[in-house]
Amino acid sequence: MIRADRLSKTFRVHKKAPGFVGSVKSLFRREWVTKHAVREVSFHVGEGEIVGLVGANGAGKTTIVKMLAGIIHPTSGDSEVLGFRPWERDNRFRRQIALVMGQKQQLWWDLPAADCFLLLKEIYRIPDAAYRERLDYLATALEVTKELNVQIRRLSLGERMKMELIAALLHAPRVVFLDEPTIGLDLTAQRAIRDFLLKYREDHRPAMILTSHYMEDIETLCERLLIIREGEIVYDGRLDAVVANFADRKLVTAHLRAGEPIAASNGNLADLGDVQEANERVVTLSVPRTQVARAASEILRRYPVADLTIEEADIGVIIERIMRARGDQKP
Repeated sequence: MIRADRLSKTFRVHKKAPGFVGSVKSLFRREWVTKHAVREVSFHVGEGEIVGLVGANGAGKTTIVKMLAGIIHPTSGDSEVLGFRPWERDNRFRRQIALVMGQKQQLWWDLPAADCFLLLKEIYRIPDAAYRERLDYLATALEVTKELNVQIRRLSLGERMKMELIAALLHAPRVVFLDEPTIGLDLTAQRAIRDFLLKYREDHRPAMILTSHYMEDIETLCERLLIIREGEIVYDGRLDAVVANFADRKLVTAHLRAGEPIAASNGNLADLGDVQEANERVVTLSVPRTQVARAASEILRRYPVADLTIEEADIGVIIERIMRARGDQKP
């Protein structure tokens, strides 16, 4: 459904000279550098998939999304979305995709959302019955039915984001690009949007590409992950395989019972794993996966444990480790 074949994009940017003298010089002779935003990117996304696109700021995530949505033209390579080349901007293609950018707004500030949706209905030529059915489904799922006739500028940030999602999905797109859809939202709004996207994927099976700096978005929504570093894909695979292949340790945390003495003969914690925290209230160790059972058993034997938890390493930390490791392997 979505295919990118060796996509590359370069930009020619002005090299800024430092200081006042450099600024004056730049008026007469500018130096330019070539910025490789995306290099030789290839992947495929099928129907019903939500693929997470992850990387640091400036890694090329939004550039990839914009090329696939037809907003910018690649320098080289080819791409096919629903059988169309995106940058040719065929209307048949544009009627089947949606792009939601958390930092950009497509609705009109002074109009109620309901009026904005009516205009989109005419733009996409949505039949009356289909329009009413879709709007009722989306507004109910996102719990914003009572806010449809409120001016966009009077809505909270979370409510505005929900209206943006409705606007993007009214025409039932087969491909949805989500660029930081939960940025700046509070935890409740983030959770509501994640729950909605999961339900929408289950009901309608579009292909989705999601970029986000919130690891909970990626963990909750995506089964597959693309990790981008300096415009190149350094990992393409299942999210659970990231943990299995790159997280060789787990965190074992014991919360201790208050007021009970800790015997001096408990031994050195370092013989169980790397000590993250150790005091009269809590003991936390980073332990090799193969030694978790032994470490947990020893902690229970040595300490007055009130509660014991065993956790996987944070997915964000694992991804950072992958990006650093793959970067170090470059010539």
